[in-house]
Amino acid sequence: MGKKGNKSDGRKSKAKEETVEEVKATGKIAVEQTVAELKVEAPQEHVERRPKMDSKAYDKELRKLQIELVKMHEWIKARGKRVIVIFEGRDAAGKGGTIKRITETLNPRICRVVALGVPTEKERTQWYFQRYVTHLPAAGEMVLFDRSWYNRAGVERVMGFCTEEEYREFLRSCPEFERMLIRSGIILIKYWFSVSNEEQERRFQARIDDPTRRWKLSPMDLESRSRWVEYSIAKDEMFKYTDTKQSPWYVVNADNKSRARLNCIVHLLGLIPYEDLTPEKLELPPRQKDIGYVRPPITDQTFVPEVY
Repeated sequence: MGKKGNKSDGRKSKAKEETVEEVKATGKIAVEQTVAELKVEAPQEHVERRPKMDSKAYDKELRKLQIELVKMHEWIKARGKRVIVIFEGRDAAGKGGTIKRITETLNPRICRVVALGVPTEKERTQWYFQRYVTHLPAAGEMVLFDRSWYNRAGVERVMGFCTEEEYREFLRSCPEFERMLIRSGIILIKYWFSVSNEEQERRFQARIDDPTRRWKLSPMDLESRSRWVEYSIAKDEMFKYTDTKQSPWYVVNADNKSRARLNCIVHLLGLIPYEDLTPEKLELPPRQKDIGYVRPPITDQTFVPEVY
């Protein structure tokens, strides 16, 4: 949790706009801001939406942040740290896109994504958290959960896939489960991507119209539209029990995808006290000299036809 203090609105705004380089240069870390500063409420209809970000400016900022992500994951590997980042939120809120931008420049052996499907019959008979425990990080690993054990408080609750007793037991045991993870030395970070009704509808329709993205829409996604209020109630109840001092939720305003990705990444970097352990610049060695080896005829190989 960050320090609490009386900072002016101007200083809060300035701190949010600082890049990771500026933050680290001045010795300020985003986590030192109050949780209230870092969390944002879901945009309401009367709140003016921020304009879309210029693509060149977005690419430039993303490039800088991805360099910092590389430094962070090298530090995680070198120091043997264990990191869990949970991504939750409504359907089409932009969780997957943010995860992709985080991982695309990282070593998949260090940073891996876990996106579990529907539990099997056997898994349904296990302790609820059991199938997630097998995916927890070992030393030097970072795991990004694209949805997580919070399925029980969300889709399972709303769609009736769990009993009232199972749901209540989850609300009681989840905070303790997460405290156990933190006490074991795991860095646990939880993000909730908040999207407005209008923006979700627009994204759903875009997926329907695009045959290459239509697979992203499941019958469950479509059903969630007719249960918008029920999901809101479930989310609020979930936060009531699991937004704890030891393991708080950080809400990402996700109506603007580009800004949401950058805001989430810079916040994540601020929460992990990594050091720059970038290896020294490498030099490419010269090619091995010819030793007289004669290779088989190239015609003995089967090549892919050059259609393009």
